[in-house]
Parts: sequence; C-alpha cells; structure tokens
Amino acid sequence: MRTHRVSAVVTATALSLTGGLVALTAGPASAAPAKYADDFNGDGYRDYASGWGGEVTVTYGTATGPGPKTVRFTQDSPNIPGKAGDAGGYADAFGDGLATADLNRDGYADLAVADHTEKAGTKTAAGAVTVLWGAKAGLGVKATRIPAKSTTGFGTALASGDFNGDGKPDLAVADVTGTLFVYRGGFSQTGATGSVTRMEVSPSGAHVLEPTAIVAGKVTKDAATDLYVLGQGYENDKMVQAAWFVQGGSTIKRGKYTTYNASHADFSSTGVIADFDKNGYGDLAVSDKPYNKNAGSVLVLRGGASGPTTSYRLSQATSGVATAATKNDSFGYSLSAGDTNRDGYPDLAVGVPEEEAGSVENAGGVHVLRGGKGGLTGTGSQWFTRATAGVPGSPGEWEALGRFVRLRDFDRDGDADLLVSGDLYRPGVLLRATASGVTTSGASESDLDPNFPQ
Repeated sequence: MRTHRVSAVVTATALSLTGGLVALTAGPASAAPAKYADDFNGDGYRDYASGWGGEVTVTYGTATGPGPKTVRFTQDSPNIPGKAGDAGGYADAFGDGLATADLNRDGYADLAVADHTEKAGTKTAAGAVTVLWGAKAGLGVKATRIPAKSTTGFGTALASGDFNGDGKPDLAVADVTGTLFVYRGGFSQTGATGSVTRMEVSPSGAHVLEPTAIVAGKVTKDAATDLYVLGQGYENDKMVQAAWFVQGGSTIKRGKYTTYNASHADFSSTGVIADFDKNGYGDLAVSDKPYNKNAGSVLVLRGGASGPTTSYRLSQATSGVATAATKNDSFGYSLSAGDTNRDGYPDLAVGVPEEEAGSVENAGGVHVLRGGKGGLTGTGSQWFTRATAGVPGSPGEWEALGRFVRLRDFDRDGDADLLVSGDLYRPGVLLRATASGVTTSGASESDLDPNFPQ
C-alpha cells in the first residue's frame, strides 16, 4: 500500500486488541438492503475500499466525503481466513480484486476480496474469494469464503452485479484459464450461495482468453447487469487484446468476442461501462495502452440490444485533446466514468501516467473527456497535471500522476469530482467539480487511494 499513509492507518489487529472489533454486530436479517453497495457500516454514506499486495484498506465516508476512520486488513487480521504471505512462492494477491454489494441483504454492504495466489491444501495459486461482512461498526467481525469452483487461479478477476435480474446481488469470478463463474444470490455468512453458472469464452477452443478484469454494468435495456471479461487472447499463435461480452438475464448468455488490438497484448487492461451518448445502452470504454508504440488509446464499444455493436477510438491525436500522442505515454492506463458537469452525460477520466508535465518526464496527468449525444469526444476536454495552475504540489519525475483515477461525487453536490494519484510515495490530488466541470478551485492533496471499485 502507499507508504505515505501508513502512519494514519489503524490495523484490524490493533482494533481487536483494544476491543474495537468485539462490539461489532450484524444487522437484523429483516433489514432493508443497503442503499449503497459500498456503505459497509450502514450510516448512509459511501465508503472506500482499495487493495494491493496482500492488504485491503477501508476508509469510511462522511457527509462531506472520506472521513478520518481508516482500517487495514490482511489475512493475519482477526476473523479473516487464510494466512498472509501464504502464496507458495507467488506475491500475496489478497486484495488485488475487490467487489462491493449487500450480498446477504441485511442493510450493510459487504466486501468481496479476491486472491488468485491463495494455496488450497498443498496446491499453490489455487485462489480464493473471501467476503468481509458489513456491520454497524464496519467490516471485520466476520469473513467467510465462497465455495471455489476452480483450483487454478480462482479470483483472477472479480465483479458484482445483479446478473440474472432477480433483484439480488450476484458475484462474477474468473480463474486464470478464462473460465467465468457467476454465483447467484442470496449469500449467507455461512458461505452458502445460490446456484453457480460456469461459462467459457469458446467451448470449441476457437478463442482463448487470459482475464485481467471483469467490468460489470448495464449494456442492454433489460433489468439485468451485463459484463465484459477483458484480457489477453490468442489468435493465429499471436497474443491479442480482447473483450468478451456476457449478457445478463434469467439465462446468462455467452456473447460477442471482440479483438481490439490484434498485434500486442496488455496484461493490465482495464475498462468501465457507461452510457456516454444517453441512448439507453451502456458503452464499454477499454484501455489499449500498447496502441501506436505505447502512446495509448481508449476503445469504445457501443452498446446495443444484444451487446456490443460499432466502435470508435480516442487518443491524444483526437481533435480537442490537449496533449500530443507520443510513444510510451500510456494514455488510458486508468479509466473512470462519471458526470462532471451535470449535463446528464457521463464523462471519462483517462490517466496518462508517462506524459510530460512541462519539461518533467513521466510526471503524468489526467484528461477528462466529455460525453455527449455522439458519445465521447475531445471537444471541451480538460487536462490536469501538477503544473496546472491551482493544482497543489509541483511535477515530479516518475511520479506518474494518472496511474490511478476515480470520478466520484465525494461532496454529494450532484457532480463527479476527480481523485487522481501516481506513485506510492506521494499523496494524490482531489479536484472538485461544478456545473461547468472539474475545477482547481479548492483543490487539495489526498491520501485516499483512488483504486476503489467504481
């Protein structure tokens, strides 16, 4: 985790020793489901969970945004199954994948934590998904694992959503082979789940996909959540980038497989679903960092009645985008969607961590591209670095600002604010939004990790 915020974090172990976890109580079974999928303590405010390298950090929200209460969990914390670092020679990946939902519908959001390196008996990298159950005082009182349906990197990718449209949250889990498992709700603190659907991108073997992420959202117009599995595919003995669409519904359907870079693989592709043109269908914005000698780009797959339809591409060569496309910029390294100017169209924050800021190499920055009737565009886009007037701090070589970005209405005024950070040693930047877009007025530095679920 970010070393600059270690001193401000209270570990779950310390809370247990002082009695902080003993007082936790679960909500009544008859309680209404949580209003927000990430309100872990049921106080009506969204919370923030991020994970990396064997640790999960949770910061609890307040009426004005992230608050002072922060707790860290590892597999050595009380009540958490497993053992920290027990990865059989692999780096501990507990926390590398997170998903939030009120899985047992008790009024408190829960946190699903993936670890594709977890040992199962003597088998290394079998993988596991652990649910930390919400409670009045937050996460930590109880955690259980869902039954693993694979022993090969189970938990390589993870997402939540109502994939069968029955009103109950489900979990989608991929293993390292590209097999997708959809666990239907309801879930219980005993570890029980509903039925599980197992699905492969291509049973005939015509396509092979090694997942990097599952992106969940509404693509079609029905009540169910849809999803894309992103990753590396193989075609004609070459590695490519691909997005596999899976349509939600009472019967979950295998959908279109789209190759969007047929010459280079990307082992950390990411994406987000949003209706950028407000036509009722969700679009997938997916990173293509190797594009044009690693200058990078974002591909948008337009949504339709049965999944992806046409596509378009945005890069720093797109008209209206402030910076020029040069090799190794990594445009699209991180993505997040939200309406930053209250016009009803989602916008897209695009991290460019290897872009220059003035003469400072790899200082990084972030573009905000506007959504509109025709979809995302460079027209009216915004560009922020540490060199932008009003942004705190000064550009630092290799800071890589834009490595993590998140659009979220932190102050609950109706528009999505921009949180952006870079390396592990410096705080990030929080830029507030107004009816005219993101502004540097009132900009501040922040230790909050933007790498929490959308």
